[in-house]
Amino acid sequence: MTLRELDNLARTELLKREPADQQEFDGLVASGRRRLADAKNAALSAESRFDLAYNAGHAFALAALRWHGYRPNKRRYIVFQVLAHTLGVKPEIWRVLDKCHGLRNALEYDGNFNVDNQLLADLLGAASVLEAAVTRLGPVTRR
Repeated sequence: MTLRELDNLARTELLKREPADQQEFDGLVASGRRRLADAKNAALSAESRFDLAYNAGHAFALAALRWHGYRPNKRRYIVFQVLAHTLGVKPEIWRVLDKCHGLRNALEYDGNFNVDNQLLADLLGAASVLEAAVTRLGPVTRR
């Protein structure tokens, strides 16, 4: 993974450099794991499962960005768009998460929930991929 792309985004002020912190990283990963486990509970409503899975994915993506010593500066969704650089995930993974960001906003701000079972399954799968990838990062080191 190259940090050049992340540095470029920091120059445009979409990201800001901030030293990584092990406690923050661990907290984000733990939060993502709890939310992902809850999102897999089929007894919950699809809306709740979507919300939990989306936030699990966001926690894992933010943990990866923080591990690299960056933080979003302006846009929450940037954590998904840099996943190729922070975790080396394929475009089909971050595209699902990016699409779900728009649906999350529709749910959060407009009360419009329109998620089918396939998209929910794709979101759960994408969050699981991020969980596995963020686990492989290892301990935080100061960059």
